Amino acid sequence: MDSPAQVAEKIRSVKVQGAKEIAIYSLEYLRKFCKKYGFGLKFEVVTMILENARPTAVVLHNCIEILKKKRSVKTIDQLIKRLNESTMQLAKIGNKIVPQRAVIMTHCHSGEALAVIKEAWKSKKKISVFATVTEPLGQGIKTAKELAKLKIPVTLINDNAVGYLMRHVDLVIVGSDAIRKNGVVNKVGTSLLALAAKENKKLFYVVASTIKFDRRKKFVVEERPGSEVYKKIKGVKIRNPAFDMTDWKFVSGVVTENGILKPEKIKRILK
Repeated sequence: MDSPAQVAEKIRSVKVQGAKEIAIYSLEYLRKFCKKYGFGLKFEVVTMILENARPTAVVLHNCIEILKKKRSVKTIDQLIKRLNESTMQLAKIGNKIVPQRAVIMTHCHSGEALAVIKEAWKSKKKISVFATVTEPLGQGIKTAKELAKLKIPVTLINDNAVGYLMRHVDLVIVGSDAIRKNGVVNKVGTSLLALAAKENKKLFYVVASTIKFDRRKKFVVEERPGSEVYKKIKGVKIRNPAFDMTDWKFVSGVVTENGILKPEKIKRILK
């Protein structure tokens, strides 16, 4: 069994990516860890290590909070089941937002957003997709490859081409790392898609299970190593925020397992 530090490093280095995927990976590790060491002090320490690996995404935090109240392997299994089943529910509900013919733009690699796109294709809708490269780590390339494997027409675009190509798009579908009362937290660059969508009068939808609702008082936007952006330049500071916040005024709706919720409803829930 890997050490907690090794598991955290796989998460930190983006070998495991996506808020839900990080949570499932961590829960599967915790199942093995807790069977061996129980739910005492060592459990408290390992959960802190895992949470700190990627502090912005809220799914793992919410799962750990539930687990701390009901400390058992059964709770871990229930949480994994909930996360997996919610994606299937989101796909079915989210299919309602996709017209019979649609050009969709997406950003980064979101299992939940992709589930909606795949369901639309499965239901014989005539769709095509613009997928951003998603700098600096290129997670959108994974999205493009995944869609291409299913024969879904997909075009990979540079992040900077979003504004230029938005006029050819019918709607934007993105995932989320956290849903907060003041906006949607997602991969950096999401707010620029939202701005471009608003300017071009296009729909902007977020796909997120309710376990991504974030009530944390302390909220941190993860900043990653500048070397991911560019090698060191003498006299030049490099900043690399991993996420940004999209204001609710740019969001058409949030696809959840409880239906498609308007921003006003989300704000009331998180008040």
